Amino acid sequence: MIVWINGAFGAGKTTAARELIELIPNSTLFDPEVIGGALPHLLPPKHLAEVGDLQDLPIWRRLVIDTAAAMLAELGGTLVVPMTLLRQEYRDEIFGGLAARRIAVRHILLAPAETILRQRIAQREVPDTPDGELRTRQWAYDRIEPYRSALASWLTADAHPVDNGHLTPRQTAARIAEAVASGAVPACDIVQTPEPTAETLAAGVLLFDEQDRVLLVDPTYKPGWEFPGGVVEPGEAPARAGMREVAEETGIHLEDVPRLLVVDWEPPAPPGYGGLRLLFDGGRLDAVRAGRLLLPGPELRDWRFVTEEEAAELLPPVRYERLRGALRARERGAALYLEAGVPTP
Repeated sequence: MIVWINGAFGAGKTTAARELIELIPNSTLFDPEVIGGALPHLLPPKHLAEVGDLQDLPIWRRLVIDTAAAMLAELGGTLVVPMTLLRQEYRDEIFGGLAARRIAVRHILLAPAETILRQRIAQREVPDTPDGELRTRQWAYDRIEPYRSALASWLTADAHPVDNGHLTPRQTAARIAEAVASGAVPACDIVQTPEPTAETLAAGVLLFDEQDRVLLVDPTYKPGWEFPGGVVEPGEAPARAGMREVAEETGIHLEDVPRLLVVDWEPPAPPGYGGLRLLFDGGRLDAVRAGRLLLPGPELRDWRFVTEEEAAELLPPVRYERLRGALRARERGAALYLEAGVPTP
């Protein structure tokens, strides 16, 4: 199990985490700050300079997942992780990657009042270097607004809040330990399929509205927008797998087996193994059926109908080329074979 302590900079996450490992038996502290400290030794300075926050680097997020999983495999018990996560897609990616390894995450939010946050930032010890104090404090102040935005949108609905504005670190840790032990903090319901160990076969289904816009979904378990669908189970017909995934993700039950539009071979790109990606035509949904689309659940963060041009802004490049091929195949009435999104004779 992981107890993830989230909150704004200055909320007291690290001090509470140090106290918490004294209260939860067989627990270990893992501060992802050590990953950030290692990256200057792993990546070129120019690459690091291109991002304002190390969390924006995919390698940081992957190393956090892999390191946490490795520590639990080595030590067992509970891992206490103090780390601010204010972008929902990063939370989904990290918690989803842990869920893929069957690691439950209890998500705690330290939520002191903003006035207390600002007071703590002002009193915080900072590096004693020329303009270091000003830059460090301003960096923390600048992140209050993203915290406020996350708080107003998704953070409070996802995490168990603890108002530690007037609590000592020990009292805060005691409050967290009690909430975890009592079951007041359930495991996050982020859905994630295990990472593949070989090539996979996946089936997606294109659904259209009355304006011929295509349905895209934003899954919690991987970055980037996608088509409804998923991995074909052993012994399952690909078209039927697409129908099953559409029903599970959107609540739309297709009556007819969808027509094949595209067979796309996705080459391996470590750590991914690639495989065959099929796209089927699920047909047009009238306004009534489109209105029956389920609200996003554990698997989906969002969904929307988009034009081909709008899809270019949302889909990763290879996925967008796959969509373009499928739309051309739909117009012509003949399936296409692609390799990495490129039509091949």
